[in-house]
Amino acid sequence: QVQLVESGGGSVQAGGSLRLSCAASGYTYSSYCMGWFRQAPGKEREGVAAIDSDGSTTYADSVKGRFTISQDNAKNTLYLQMNGLKPEDTAMYYCAAEIGVGYLSILPGYFGYWGQGTQVTVSS
Repeated sequence: QVQLVESGGGSVQAGGSLRLSCAASGYTYSSYCMGWFRQAPGKEREGVAAIDSDGSTTYADSVKGRFTISQDNAKNTLYLQMNGLKPEDTAMYYCAAEIGVGYLSILPGYFGYWGQGTQVTVSS
């Protein structure tokens, strides 16, 4: 059973930084894709960043240059470093994984396993 547990959310002022973490457990596949997604009230869930087992990454245009996705395979942990936060980054942030695959995607429908989310609030 794949389990994903996010942490690190909080409230910051515009221009500030946060680092989200996602602890993963329950799988040992060598091929996978993991990603960060966010959903603001009244809006659809959108992809923020993704990384595959080869270390390739992809980002939404809205976060390029500000957010960085990374992983620590020894700790089975996924990270999202968020710098230069803006009020429009306010949302619930979710970690997701798809295992046994070799394709890098940022589309929510591609992912079969989801965490419960962590709230990020950015004030102006």
